[in-house]
Amino acid sequence: MDKDLGKITDAILRSYKECGGINHVDGANLPSKRALASICEDLLQLLFPGFHDQEPIRSSHLARVTVYRVTAIADRLRDEVCKSLRLSEPECPVARAERILFEFLERLPDVRSLLTTDVQAAFDGDPAAARTDEIILAYPYLEAVAIQRMAHVLYGLGVPLVPRIMTEWAHSRTGIDIHPGAKIGPSFFIDHGTGVVVGETSVLGERVKLYQGVALIARSLAGGQALRGVKRHPTVEDRVTIYSGTTVMGGDTVIGAGSTIGANVFLTHSIPPRSLVFFEEKRLQILDKDKRSEVMGDDWMI
Repeated sequence: MDKDLGKITDAILRSYKECGGINHVDGANLPSKRALASICEDLLQLLFPGFHDQEPIRSSHLARVTVYRVTAIADRLRDEVCKSLRLSEPECPVARAERILFEFLERLPDVRSLLTTDVQAAFDGDPAAARTDEIILAYPYLEAVAIQRMAHVLYGLGVPLVPRIMTEWAHSRTGIDIHPGAKIGPSFFIDHGTGVVVGETSVLGERVKLYQGVALIARSLAGGQALRGVKRHPTVEDRVTIYSGTTVMGGDTVIGAGSTIGANVFLTHSIPPRSLVFFEEKRLQILDKDKRSEVMGDDWMI
């Protein structure tokens, strides 16, 4: 047995030499996925006090609990930001990591303000929601969006890797894949959510509503790294609803404000504001605002 295990060990060691591109040996310490998962859990507690806790929080204890949580998160997240910055610099610039951490924590009240609009949008848009508490406790989309909104702050501050680890943690828990680079306006709602993909350079306006299986993706990645930093994903303007199974593709594609995209549509070009897009008898139909009113009546904007 020991001899067989020795042969296996030797074979694995040979593979380390032959396939070195997937080793990380003698390099700087990488950000910890396990540590960041724990930090994400604690950040959710900070954003939604009392909703992610086993015991109730009394208002008289809230200040003390919050000081403890902010301090604990800061200590651990500082280390992960420092590790991340080392990927491009030999030594972690501690002062820069401190500045980034402070600005991130300073912007959490703004993230909470956005999430308040998201919760209200979900409640207003889903008759299955009996109360807003249910949305915070039970809707996976809110967890995915909360993590993405925080990761987006770190992404904007130039932190490599950590924001992506955060959103992939949320992706693994919720089935909702939103890149930290995506810009998402207030009152955002994903109904059901499973299988939703929102790419890095996507831009979403206010009161956008997506259903399960919607993908906002790049037209082609054949250019590889040459496309880094290029607008590759769609822009979705205000008050747009996109139904399940629809794919919208391309950085030049703009979905005009007030439009509705039906289910299972594959869209690769822009549409004007207040359009209705759907398949009818295997043909893609795009109606302008006047024709749309004829089909859907006066209440089509709801």
